[in-house]
Amino acid sequence: MRVTLLGAGHIGQTIARLLHQSGDFELTVVDRSAQALQLLAGDGRAAPPTRVVDTGDAGALRAALAGADAVLNALPYHLATLAASAAREAGCHYFDLTEDVAATRAIKQLADGAATAFMPQCGLAPGFIGIVAHHLAQGFETLHDVQMRVGALPAFPTNSLKYNLTWSVDGLINEYCHPCEAIRDGQNIEVLPLEGLEHFSLDGTEYEAFNTSGGLGTLCETLAGRVQNLDYKSVRYPGHRYLMKMLLEELKLNRDQETLKEIMRRSIPSTMQDVVLVFVTVSGMKRGSLVQEVFARKIFAERAPGDGGEPLSAIQITTAAGICAALDLFREGRLPQRGFIRQEQVALPDFLDNRFGRAYQQSRQVQSIG
Repeated sequence: MRVTLLGAGHIGQTIARLLHQSGDFELTVVDRSAQALQLLAGDGRAAPPTRVVDTGDAGALRAALAGADAVLNALPYHLATLAASAAREAGCHYFDLTEDVAATRAIKQLADGAATAFMPQCGLAPGFIGIVAHHLAQGFETLHDVQMRVGALPAFPTNSLKYNLTWSVDGLINEYCHPCEAIRDGQNIEVLPLEGLEHFSLDGTEYEAFNTSGGLGTLCETLAGRVQNLDYKSVRYPGHRYLMKMLLEELKLNRDQETLKEIMRRSIPSTMQDVVLVFVTVSGMKRGSLVQEVFARKIFAERAPGDGGEPLSAIQITTAAGICAALDLFREGRLPQRGFIRQEQVALPDFLDNRFGRAYQQSRQVQSIG
């Protein structure tokens, strides 16, 4: 399968290495930054072909996708619709990592009547979290509550925000600033970001969680009429939400997001020493009894296989595993071959048994929840 990967950033580097090393994909990596592309060959190992392309230019994107069977989009979220449109015009299948609700709706429209497949939201959240939630929900005769909680957190927080940059600042601020989908008392609603604060302990560590945008993917539509309550919240260490709410709402930086992004890039260090927390609870009726089932995992940073393997953050591992597994399952014919594909159309056992999806199997299953 001939695959073009758009984006050689933090996540794109990991996607490129996974697909290239598998030997089953004829991969080309495209980015506007020659320096980012050079990093792919920086460790001395064989690297896929690369092309410097202005990824913000529709014509340049179309030309870059010519001859490809599939495109994987690891560009910033605001380029998702542009990249999907180029994929439709080039006649190639499309996969991305976007958490942006508006972009996903636009991509769904592009997929209508298309001869090729469009599968956005193939990362961690949205992505894997929706696959897990839907899998658990299928085992219930009547669904009451589906709660999805995900955090990408520094392993060693030291600042007042108790946070380090582990992924895109653009994506982080986007999910903190847009309305969030949910189902409450059987009705589809929108709730405010940063609201719905709750506290819980998991595996002996205290956390907080609050509403953020995009993590539900298409589950509100899929489970409409079946579930009483459905929501998604991001997990952070206690105190983070209070300070972000102060920055965004009291200092009005939600109206000047570029300034806030610049402050965060300048003042908050990034880290490769992180942990990804996945926590899903589903309750409802089974064989006449009220039952709750839980899926809880922690995935830690590690090094790539081989002598002197480069460090991989947990968010790199989980996000790259999601989109690579989706592409692999598609290649094997285990997913629809045209039109819009929802994450919840992926069977969890298939995902976890996939060579890329096994990254989640190798995680530590949390044993105690309080």
